[in-house]
Amino acid sequence: MKPIIIAIDGYSSCGKSTLAKALAKKLQYAYMDTGAMYRAVTLYILNNKVSVFDLNDAAINQLIDKINISFKRDENGNSITLLNGEVVEEEIRGKAVSDAVSEVAQIKAIRRRMVDLQQKAGAHKKIVMDGRDIGTKVFPNADFKIFMTADPKIRAQRRYDELKAKGQEVDFEEVFENLKMRDKNDTERKENPLVKAEDAFVLDNSHLNQEEQLQLIVEEIEKRFN
Repeated sequence: MKPIIIAIDGYSSCGKSTLAKALAKKLQYAYMDTGAMYRAVTLYILNNKVSVFDLNDAAINQLIDKINISFKRDENGNSITLLNGEVVEEEIRGKAVSDAVSEVAQIKAIRRRMVDLQQKAGAHKKIVMDGRDIGTKVFPNADFKIFMTADPKIRAQRRYDELKAKGQEVDFEEVFENLKMRDKNDTERKENPLVKAEDAFVLDNSHLNQEEQLQLIVEEIEKRFN
């Protein structure tokens, strides 16, 4: 199979990263967690109590210059996010970051810098990226685009179960309302809103488990590119 770029977009709590990681491992491709990049920026802003919405583009660029985001793999081959050299994988998945990340991601100067980094990372193909605007903005000419969706209540239940498993005290209705707000922010923001690319393969995983999703996508890739 020729080297390709695989772009995965979709709503929050659809399992984009889970599928992307499994697909990258299956194909022996690189994986870039673009959502983790925005989460790491959000964590930095929260930790440093920066009123980022009051800053102009120049000040935001200066802020981002202080942030170094990198990735490494653990002993099981899982991607681990580092913020300025510190492992922050658990912190960026917490409720505080989840509640704030969609608003931070709306800031034009931040999105532009992140998109630039993502485009450089995918220059040599053989990469899987997931996010909200990978197939429409970062790599509009990606060889294979996937758009993931699922019933909102099912997505909220997944997120609720994930947070509970981490020992966090959460209320389902609060999680559901937060998810609806994130959907609204993602689809209505002015800078690169979440939309389905016209040529994207739609994956509704409301009633599919992880193995079934991976098998479906691998079969589609083999059909198109072998």
